[in-house]
Amino acid sequence: MALSGPEVEKQMPAEPQPGREQQSWWCLVFFLCFYGFMAQMRPGESFITPYLLGPDKNFTRTQVTNEITPVLSYSYLAVLVPIFLLTDYLCYKPVLLLQGLSYVSVWLLLLFGSTVLHMQFMEFFFSITMAARIAYSSYIFSLVPPAHYQRMASYSRASVLMGVFTSSVLGQLLVTMGRVPFSTLNYISLAFLTFSLVLALFLKRPKRSLFFNRGAPVRAGAAPSELHQMNPGPAQAVGARPGWPPAAWRDSTFVRMLRELGRAVQLPQLRLWSLWWVFNSAGYYLIVYYVHILWNVVNPTTDTTRVYNGGADAASTLLGALTSFAAGFVRIRWALWARLVIAVVTVLQAGLVFLMYKTNDIWLCYAAFVLFRGSYQFLVPIATFQIAASLSQELRALVFGINTFLATVLKTIITLIVSDKRGLGLPVCSQVSSAFGLTSWRRDASGAPQAEPWGLWLSRVAELDLGPWGVCDCAYSCAGGAVQRHQTSVQRWWVGPSFTGTLW
Repeated sequence: MALSGPEVEKQMPAEPQPGREQQSWWCLVFFLCFYGFMAQMRPGESFITPYLLGPDKNFTRTQVTNEITPVLSYSYLAVLVPIFLLTDYLCYKPVLLLQGLSYVSVWLLLLFGSTVLHMQFMEFFFSITMAARIAYSSYIFSLVPPAHYQRMASYSRASVLMGVFTSSVLGQLLVTMGRVPFSTLNYISLAFLTFSLVLALFLKRPKRSLFFNRGAPVRAGAAPSELHQMNPGPAQAVGARPGWPPAAWRDSTFVRMLRELGRAVQLPQLRLWSLWWVFNSAGYYLIVYYVHILWNVVNPTTDTTRVYNGGADAASTLLGALTSFAAGFVRIRWALWARLVIAVVTVLQAGLVFLMYKTNDIWLCYAAFVLFRGSYQFLVPIATFQIAASLSQELRALVFGINTFLATVLKTIITLIVSDKRGLGLPVCSQVSSAFGLTSWRRDASGAPQAEPWGLWLSRVAELDLGPWGVCDCAYSCAGGAVQRHQTSVQRWWVGPSFTGTLW
């Protein structure tokens, strides 16, 4: 007997309302992007160095170069791993609040600090804000389904870049046209940062994260990865061996990632781009840390209206955003052309650094920095995808974390030897010339030294037989086939939660 309409409606379960749910997380995403924009509104940041060297603080250039700035590298190395773990364990929001409090502390010390020790504490709190950037870039992915990862990554990154650009332009306009003193500019920055801290209080705290809070498992000792959610289907975990007895330690995330990492190291492309990431990132951030001091050396003017640091930062941010966007449309055989591209871009970067070191024209120095930053941002998304294409989400986070940590260690060692007063204590011009190595030396068949771009040196290192980690051509071909098979799915979301923070 057929059921009537009302009876059918009573027996049918209530259908979910995807429209209302989608509207809810769209509101959360909009609020988070607005928070990301406001957190970058620091119009005084581009003028911190002339503020410290000017009559407001009256520090010497030697103090700023060899005593204050090196603390940033040391403290960043110290807080990087703890902040990364706390970000995942505390589900993002507490670390975002810590970042907001640290930003406020930075500008309070800038405004009211008067000693070198105060400025060193300022650099310490600034290192916390840098390490905590991963919390923002990862937070957004806990709010949306995996199918929307790429779009959400573009939204969050666009909001950050727009905030940096707007902040730099605003600071430059206030200094040049409004003749606003640097101290007033820092009060304005403090007001923006206090507002962003208030916004962080209203952020929703997620209930899941990548490692420590993974939600309900599908089976004992395992949780579904985002890749499986995007591409459902029968699949066996990489590293799993049929017939092995189940053991808790074998199913642990850490052990499983180590097994996968051992297999991933065999890929020459992974070694190539990881080495590029470590060396180039170390050189890039050393330049970024000290370039404002270099600009003060090249243009030691006391007229604040003739300081255009904000304009240079705005232009470099805009060019970096454009080159990052353009990199997504480059379609070449990277397995064949990667070494050449890395070598060409690296030589270009080294030439721009050398130009900044030699020139006495501030506008030429500004232009070289803008192009240097744009070239780096061009290769970052390419390296990101090349590294991520053959890795699971968990392993991707581990590899990018290791690369970032090694780059930070290298940067800290260089800072200790070259910049710190306990090391060589070199002036900023000498530091800039040594921050980015143009060539690596080797000996040819006759034994004579021969120079070559270090990008080409990296390509040879990537091809080395690593002993027990060595890989034969057939194994690499099989791995390449796996990369090709997964390329379509990974391409949709390669700017994922585990590494977008490294792109800033």
